[in-house]
Amino acid sequence: MILANRVVVYIDGFNLYYGMRSRGWRRYYWLDLRRLAGRLLRPGQTLAGVKYFTARVIPDAGSEDKARRQNTYLEALATLADVDIHYGYYLPKMQRCADCGATWQAYEEKMTDVNIAVELLSDAYDDRFDTAIVISADSDLARPITTIRERFPGKRVVVAFPPNRVSKLLRSVATAAFSIGRDALRDSQLKESIARQDGETITRPSEWS
Repeated sequence: MILANRVVVYIDGFNLYYGMRSRGWRRYYWLDLRRLAGRLLRPGQTLAGVKYFTARVIPDAGSEDKARRQNTYLEALATLADVDIHYGYYLPKMQRCADCGATWQAYEEKMTDVNIAVELLSDAYDDRFDTAIVISADSDLARPITTIRERFPGKRVVVAFPPNRVSKLLRSVATAAFSIGRDALRDSQLKESIARQDGETITRPSEWS
């Protein structure tokens, strides 16, 4: 069997992050997405692009450090060739305690699944890939995956589940599915310090060591 050649990898940033966090794998957050994508390829395949989908954390009280670390990571990703970052946003949402009635403002990440779906479908129609690898366990992506397989039977859509994440629905509609293991994350880390084009140095957050 001859495998399709061009591969584009679509990464659900928060799905991957929370999967690693649920495993306690903070040391792997400094992830080289291009290197990780390359590790997922089969013989005869070439990487045609990596698309990373996320939203910037709102730096309100209690999350300043989290926003700082995310910004550092996004700056590091911007130095990688063939990695495109697509942004959603956070929507303020009031939460209420069912026991005491207290309320507080939280934030809900929006647009990631929509952005992934749009890029998947656009790239399929523009014939930018033979195989798409989707790193996510978000079952909302089942419909665009199904549409691609129906409209483009020659294209493959493979789902790579983040650590501790799985979707039976995605597994059922994808061409194939597998889980990303610890070794792939450990062996796909960025350098501790990265030089930007302007001469500034980006350094791995100490909390991720």
